[in-house]
Order: sequence, then C-alpha cells, then structure tokens
Amino acid sequence: RLYPEDEVTVVPRVPLPPRSCAPQVDIRRAVSVFKSAKRPLVIVGMGAGYARADKEMTEFIDRTKIPWLSTPKGKGVVSDDHPQCVARARSTALAEADVVFLVGARLNWMLHFGWPPRFKSDVKIVQLDINAEEMHHNVQSAAVLLGDAKMILSDLNSELRDHPWSYPASTPWRDTLQQSMDKNSKTVEKMIAEGNKFPMNYFYVFTEIQKLLPKDAMIVSEGANTMDIGRSILKNYTGLHRLDAGTFGTMGVGLGFAIAAQMVSPEQRIVCIEGDSAIGFSGMELETIVRFNFPITFIIINNNGIGQGVAEQPQGTSAMYAKSPPSSLMVGARYDKVMEAFGGRGFFVERPEELAPALKEALSLNVPSLVNIMIDPKANRKPQPHGWLTSPTKTKKSKL
Repeated sequence: RLYPEDEVTVVPRVPLPPRSCAPQVDIRRAVSVFKSAKRPLVIVGMGAGYARADKEMTEFIDRTKIPWLSTPKGKGVVSDDHPQCVARARSTALAEADVVFLVGARLNWMLHFGWPPRFKSDVKIVQLDINAEEMHHNVQSAAVLLGDAKMILSDLNSELRDHPWSYPASTPWRDTLQQSMDKNSKTVEKMIAEGNKFPMNYFYVFTEIQKLLPKDAMIVSEGANTMDIGRSILKNYTGLHRLDAGTFGTMGVGLGFAIAAQMVSPEQRIVCIEGDSAIGFSGMELETIVRFNFPITFIIINNNGIGQGVAEQPQGTSAMYAKSPPSSLMVGARYDKVMEAFGGRGFFVERPEELAPALKEALSLNVPSLVNIMIDPKANRKPQPHGWLTSPTKTKKSKL
C-alpha cells in the first residue's frame, strides 16, 4: 500500500558530528617536515573527499606547490587537470619521495603498505587521519595530524599564510617526475594509436570516452583492467564523483552504486563503466534500472573474459572444455540486447568509427542505455615496473 504524504512521518536528520582539529604544535611540526623535504609528495585519499575538503586541499597544493597524486576514490578532491598533479609518474613518485603527506589515505595494500621497493625505506610520513588507530600503521609517521581533514587543512593553510613557504619551482625532483610523466605519456599515446583499429584496445576506447564525458559526471567503475586503466585516463574534477570497488576490491557493487548515485542526485549524469566480467555479478539490476527509468548510461568494455578472453568460441562440449580457459566468457556476449529486452536502449560497437556516435547518442538520452564495446581479447594495460602486491624487500634487523 502506498501512503499519502500527509500520513508519512518525516524524521529529522541528526546533526552532523563535530569537526575536530589538531593541536597547533602538530600543525607546526607537520610544516617543519614539509620544509625539510627534497622530494615531497602529497597523496590525496578518500578521507579528504568524505570531509568535503576540496577547497582546502586545493589551496594547500596551490600554496605549497608540492607535487601530488590521489588514491582511486580520492580523485577529484583536487582536479585531475591541476598542474601539480603527477599521477602519470605514480610509481616514480612513490618510490623516490623522501616526505609523503597522507591526507585521508592509508598505507594499506592499495599503497603497498608504505614498504620498499614501492617506497623508500627511510621515507618520512606526515599522516592526516580522523581515526587514531590508523596512526603509524605499517610505517611510523614523522608527524601526525589527528582530526577532520577540512579543519586541519584549513589550519595548515592559515599557518602557511602567516609563515609563507612553497616548494621551489625548479628542482631535480620536479625534473625526475616530469621525465617519468613524459615517458609514460609516450607509451600511452602509442597504445592509443595502436587501438584505433579493429579490434580496439582499452586505451583508445577510454580516450574516446573521456572526450565525451560531462565534467560533472558521476563515474562508477568496476572490473580488473577496466577499472585500473579507466582511472588513469578518465578525469575527475570534483571530489566524491568516482565510485569503484575501493579498498576491498569487491566486484558486483557497480550497478548498486549507480542506482544509489542516481537516487541521491537525480539531475546528474551517472555513467557506469563495467568490464564484461564485472557486470556479470549484478547485471540483473538492469531490470531495476529500467523499471524505475533511471537514465543511467552503462558502458561495457567487453573482451570476452576475466582479465583476458578468447577470440573464438570453441565448438562442442569437449572442445569447450579442452580449449576454453576457465577465465574466458562467451565470445561477443550481447549485453546491449539484455538492456533492450528490459526496455532500455542498447548499442553494439565493434569498430572505431562506430564508437563516438554510439557514445554521444547514449549520453544524450534520458532513458537507461547500454553501450557494449567489443575490444581485443588480448588487450592489456601498459607494462608496469612492479608486479601486483609487490613483496617488500628485506631489511637488516637491528641488534638489541
């Protein structure tokens, strides 16, 4: 039974919790550590986003001129097109920085626990976090700032207004980072050019998506290569405008995230970018989305597999068992037809010349839509200097 509005009791929202500040002595201690750095780096985490600290974080970067990068869900707190962003030199920045300012970011597996070889063994950590239990986790911090990121960054900016300091414009560290960014950009540009053919690759597809995405779009993403490569190309310009598998790497959350985002922000364009494996976890939520007519745009990066797929479907039961790896999925699965079966709009894309027109039309619609993009089953990310979950290097234990 549906109840009329005058019969519904609306419970007032409870007040937001008070925002806590760090002692001034800790603020000054942190600034002194920044000033001692020859190769500083700021890592902007999702805690800065939760604190709605976009303005304060950007002011801190503008004042100090320290190079910075973000964690996946910290993207957009400082705009990805900010000139101090060194995300394209991520591995170099992490491995060679001598002082790292963690702002609502934690030294878990996503930041390699702060251990060598991904970080210097003697790196100094300045840690800003709202949770006391996270302090000194995995690496002992040189300075800690316990409290709300918005308030603490405001206090840091106040200290820097009273006692101005910024990292020099010309240093060997900036040169090292720029060289690394230039090298990585050339590699990616080559991969984009190689993907501008049939079959396409991740880099070409994501570059075309980036050209057409509204700047204020909420990007929901999950998958393996789809999520990892996508976050390196798709830009965020505002905090809390990216939702993905997060710290736990959980697959199956994408469609639920997209529904929630659309309900919270009904006027906003929600774009949900899924790998073909990822959408398999909760793909039947497409029915929910069509039933409520949520105008979410889905983009499926389809390589026929989990990680990588096969180009041709083996025929017959025995051939399938013998030739089809367990990680492969049905070749050319028509997820666009699934969307159409429920009543939404579907688009099927195989060739570069089909991609932009399909994306433009889907993004212009005010109904649920899905663009199913076929790519090379063997397409992969660019070569990485380290393997996933790099084992820490051994260090000598001191004698007691």
